[in-house]
Amino acid sequence: MWLTSSLTTVLTPTAVALGNFDGVHRGHQQVVRPVLQSAAIQTGQRASLQGGQREILTDNATEGNQIPSQAETTARPYPTVVSFYPHPQEFFTGQPRALLTPPKEKAMALGNLGVEQLVLLPFDRELADLTPQQFVEEILVRRLKSQRISVGQDFRFGCKRTGTATDLQAIAATYGIETTIVGLQICSGERISSSFIRTALTEGDISRANQLLGRSYTLTGTVVQGQQLGRTIGFPTANLHLPPEKFLPRKGVYAVQVKIENGDTAKATLRERSSEPGNIMPCPIPGVMNIGCRPTVKGTTPTVEVYLIDWTGDLYGQTLTVSLEQFLRPEQKFASLDELKAQIQADCDKARSVLK
Repeated sequence: MWLTSSLTTVLTPTAVALGNFDGVHRGHQQVVRPVLQSAAIQTGQRASLQGGQREILTDNATEGNQIPSQAETTARPYPTVVSFYPHPQEFFTGQPRALLTPPKEKAMALGNLGVEQLVLLPFDRELADLTPQQFVEEILVRRLKSQRISVGQDFRFGCKRTGTATDLQAIAATYGIETTIVGLQICSGERISSSFIRTALTEGDISRANQLLGRSYTLTGTVVQGQQLGRTIGFPTANLHLPPEKFLPRKGVYAVQVKIENGDTAKATLRERSSEPGNIMPCPIPGVMNIGCRPTVKGTTPTVEVYLIDWTGDLYGQTLTVSLEQFLRPEQKFASLDELKAQIQADCDKARSVLK
């Protein structure tokens, strides 16, 4: 997956799916499908992108990555998603917007679908002022060299959102570019949208959110040192540092599945520090996650803590992806640490039954 925010480093030609794609939910997946099909029916495979590669390469020089060579580029277009960052609503309101899928999560989800390139157009005044005609000519035709375009039925673009999906289709047609307009996707009588997913997550309706997403909602973060209170009551937790813009669901306790992204390193660490074979468990690992301020211990800052059931080891510095499977209970304050300990044990027992 090639992730770039610069039109000078875009891999061309492209087959482009346009939109914000926050969540990469089932509706978004239908918009992406035509550009994948467009690339698949054309000949010419690039060896650098074969084998289901999921590594995310970026044009950020500080990460030590280089732009993939285009020396062997063929007529086959790169299946590409073009999105906007920051979100246009954030630009116009000046208010930070929580995202279901921050940039790297979005890139990973799209890469799993087969998308080879994510272009995050910097949404600024210059881009916002482009007319629909200018957007198609400058961005899609001249810079992206688009051969195929796919958008959702409700897509709007150009200055003051004056351009519609049918306008895009008509303008692109003058350049010989075919545009697919994908209808709204419905699930159980409800439109699939990022807004409805946020609502479900806010209510703790994880099954509904996951149904609309087409996969489990995930939190991906780095394990950092917390107050280490969990280990004093026999339930050591991993404190997750998440991207600041990540959308958090309802405060409370969840049954989760945990994947250690750099699991080989974690296992090597475990082998060095423990002689008990049972300590090394394959992913995913069942767990219990708490989102909240930990009122029992007079916490004031919201935290995301995960306890891995029947698993021990050093996770500091590791990257965890936590899949939310079921909301167990709201956050609550207990009269003592013993009561808290008993409740955590009950949470673990329930999580085991949910996740088995």
